[in-house]
Amino acid sequence: MLHVNRENLKSSHQLIWFLIDFLMLGLLIINLSFIIWDSIYGFVAVQNLLRDYTPALQAAYHPIHERFIFYDLIFVSIFLSEFVVRWGYSIKAGIYDRWYFYPFIHWYDLVGCIPVGSLRFLRILRVISIIYRLHQYKIIDFTKTRLFQFVSFYYEAFMEELSDRIVIKVLTGVQEEVKKGSPLFDRIQQDILYPRRAMLADWLSERVALAAQEGYVPNRGALRAYMENRVDEALKQNLELSRLKYLPVVGPTIQDTLENAVGDIVANVIHQILEDLGSTSNHAFVEDIVNVFLPEPDHELHEQSRNDALIQLIVEVVDVIKDQVRVKRWRENLP
Repeated sequence: MLHVNRENLKSSHQLIWFLIDFLMLGLLIINLSFIIWDSIYGFVAVQNLLRDYTPALQAAYHPIHERFIFYDLIFVSIFLSEFVVRWGYSIKAGIYDRWYFYPFIHWYDLVGCIPVGSLRFLRILRVISIIYRLHQYKIIDFTKTRLFQFVSFYYEAFMEELSDRIVIKVLTGVQEEVKKGSPLFDRIQQDILYPRRAMLADWLSERVALAAQEGYVPNRGALRAYMENRVDEALKQNLELSRLKYLPVVGPTIQDTLENAVGDIVANVIHQILEDLGSTSNHAFVEDIVNVFLPEPDHELHEQSRNDALIQLIVEVVDVIKDQVRVKRWRENLP
């Protein structure tokens, strides 16, 4: 159901024009209904059917049908008069930069007024423009109507189906180009990534340091205890180390000392690694990793197997994207 916001209508500075819009909207609906009915009546079969079952109605309307152009011109004269008044107001208010811009911008109002055949049905464009203008000024809200929701749902479904097919077609083309040795991958690697190796190394270094600081420092004690427990369990399961306890007198002592020493060494090594990653000293390490993934362009000619693996990776990633594109979101909103 379409509701009119009376408060916005009363508080609007264009109340008179909005009232004219409502009047024109009513006249347009009446006129379009009249046009549709007269078009249906134009069929001889319909005239014969009315003559047989409702002769009074047929006899009353037939003279109107013969003079339809005259009655339609009455509506046209009203619409043209309203158009001229709005044109004059736009000139006076200086809405457009030139006085003759109005008829070009509102061309649909003029074309719909041509009383010839199918051009009459273009008056529906004026109905749409009036409804849109009223909606834009929050006088009415047609988005809450069932008709709009119905049309919007199937429009979104159609656009999703269409866009999905286009995207899948494009991605399939990308896969074919990558498989055939398209220079796209080489251009991305050499022209975009390689010149920015230093920037990538700096960014990754900062991200690694931030992740190490936020993830390790608050949980340092718990991680150390966990690592020591894991090392102790591993050492207890070691057959060679378990034989030390059979040594007379010093066997158990040596076993405990080794377990504690190994656990402490592992925990300290991991602690030092994470401390280094959480500081600026990780930059050289990250830079080496970046150089491995983005080697000098001259060395890439000798790494065909690596490129083949990377191409296969890209193809599989695109396959995953295509599978996600195939998901029909609009079906989730079906009742």
